[in-house]
Amino acid sequence: MGKYFGTDGFRGEANVGLKVTDAYKVGRFLGYYYGQEHKANIVIGKDTRRSSYMFEYALVAGLTASGADVSLLHVTPTPSVAYVVKTEGFDCGIMISASHNPFYDNGIKVINGNGCKLEAEIEAKIEEYIDGPEDAIPLATRENIGRTTDYAIGRHRYIGYLMSLATRSYKNMKVGLDLANGSATTVAKGLFDALGAKTYVISNEPDGTNINNGCGSTHIEKLQQFVKDNGLDVGFAYDGDADRCFAVDENGNVIDGDRIMYMCGLYLKDKGELNGNTVVTTVMSNLGLYKSLEAQGVNYEKTAVGDKYVNECMVKNGYSLGGEQSGHIIFSKYATTGDGILTSLMVMEVMLERKMKISEILRDLKIYPQLLKNVRVPDKKAALANENVKKAAKQVEDALGNNGRLLLRESGTEPVIRVMVEADTDELCKKYVDMVASELEKL
Repeated sequence: MGKYFGTDGFRGEANVGLKVTDAYKVGRFLGYYYGQEHKANIVIGKDTRRSSYMFEYALVAGLTASGADVSLLHVTPTPSVAYVVKTEGFDCGIMISASHNPFYDNGIKVINGNGCKLEAEIEAKIEEYIDGPEDAIPLATRENIGRTTDYAIGRHRYIGYLMSLATRSYKNMKVGLDLANGSATTVAKGLFDALGAKTYVISNEPDGTNINNGCGSTHIEKLQQFVKDNGLDVGFAYDGDADRCFAVDENGNVIDGDRIMYMCGLYLKDKGELNGNTVVTTVMSNLGLYKSLEAQGVNYEKTAVGDKYVNECMVKNGYSLGGEQSGHIIFSKYATTGDGILTSLMVMEVMLERKMKISEILRDLKIYPQLLKNVRVPDKKAALANENVKKAAKQVEDALGNNGRLLLRESGTEPVIRVMVEADTDELCKKYVDMVASELEKL
């Protein structure tokens, strides 16, 4: 990770950690970098945060000042930017979003011409330019100044693409959608309606400050109750930029990314489409997922946290399915990045093909109790190297043996250490998390 760019772009509180001047400089550099041999052509999307408009205008100013032409998708999911970049020949794409964070945060995600997260070496060059003592990039003049055009048609093409992937009508299916008052509000309901579902929607009225506020995939309890109250067959909740998805089964139970990977992995295996007979996960996936995949004869690989790393592993090895427990799921046959709405379509595909409810499909999956605690620390690397922390971690690992695990890792976006324990019971999880967290809290 760099100084500004973490596992998922440049993120921080608007005009505090991520300033409007930073966005201008990101635009200036990208316009210059991609415009060295031809006039750069760059597409921008954003979520519904109040500050997204400010950052959009700043990026446009920087890009066009460097001579780039800019196309605006307006409010749209992150994966739609990746789709448009790859299919329509843009040099790169920019998504303005802080994903699942509160409305006052925002972020800049840059997507390369292949529809994947930007290479680390280019991010490093952007950071060097941001911190540079003077602006060495020439300003475009006269006819070389870039222009900006509306490109809502790109989002409509993305919607059409998603529709083409559904092989069955959703007629008679009662589907609930929690749109998190975010990017999914421009896509999801219309898509499910067009596919024939009886669609029930909540959190569909963004006002600039209510994105992720008590709703969406980070507050799944709202959709759980909604599904039960309305007797729905299934529910789907997205995050602010709609690149992740959680589901809720007909009984109101949460179906997280691990459960989605399990059901979709076995489905693809049965169809002969699970490349390498392997599912790619991150180190945060549940021990129960691994044991259940092994029992079904399916292999798995683990990467660092971040769908960027999952995708890199998938591309390198030609795998077809990977993702995160948090709901970033990548189906490489159809997309280059996590796509929450595509994930919900694939879950529908499995349900309709199996002619089963999600609870029935997952009956053989045993998920271990898991507890995650975030502990704020003054120095993340020093915290993990602390002898007392290491001693407590060793005691927990020895106590768990093969019946659980401890994971300590630095957050990629916050000054915290994440302490995660999986064990046979919730009580053991709390006991062992507290043993390690208490040492971290002393620092």
